[in-house]
Amino acid sequence: MKLLIVTLFCLCSFAAAAQDAEALVKKIKVKIDLVNNYEAGATMKTNVTFLKVPEAQVKIYFKKPNLLKIKNEKGISFVPKGAVSMNLSNILNGQYSIIDAGYDKIGTVKTRVVKLLPTDDNADVVLSTLYIDETNLVVLKAKTTTRENGSYQLEMTYGKYKDYCLPDKLIFTFNTKDYKLPKGVTFDFDDDTNNKPAEKNKTGKAEITFSSYTINKGVDDAVFK
Repeated sequence: MKLLIVTLFCLCSFAAAAQDAEALVKKIKVKIDLVNNYEAGATMKTNVTFLKVPEAQVKIYFKKPNLLKIKNEKGISFVPKGAVSMNLSNILNGQYSIIDAGYDKIGTVKTRVVKLLPTDDNADVVLSTLYIDETNLVVLKAKTTTRENGSYQLEMTYGKYKDYCLPDKLIFTFNTKDYKLPKGVTFDFDDDTNNKPAEKNKTGKAEITFSSYTINKGVDDAVFK
């Protein structure tokens, strides 16, 4: 009887935790869903070991459900093909099971760790892990594993636009094998790489510092073509 009571208590505690995690994700999604589209000005630093990529002033465009475009002052985008994962709206789009994974710290902030498992077996996303600041209801870090485009990680800090879950600064980490240069564009290679393709199988980072957002004023579909 005691064993049965303990088992039932554990099951009830697990169910309660899962329910809390679902409620937390729902609150985050409500904030994210406030943004139908935006245009943002930002500075983008790209750190790829085999390339010398200059710092760029960029415009970032987003439109529901999953359109995302980054353009520098010359109208050229330098981001990996899985960059759509840079937007939390895309990560939370679709159907998934939610698993409470306890707590972890991001810097000095205690975060709730939640795993999202897509219910569609054919979905490109295999698993997403969110690290949520429960006090401010924002995602401080997100890890996403996909079938086709490797694994990605987002790290975000917030300020003026935290009510929309839009960061002041974002660090996007990716595998450099997925980093594609636009046709006709060349960069200087770092001397240490000797231009060897094998060197491309490393981690790269795109650090984006936002200076402004224009939210829900409309973005033309032609921007994303």
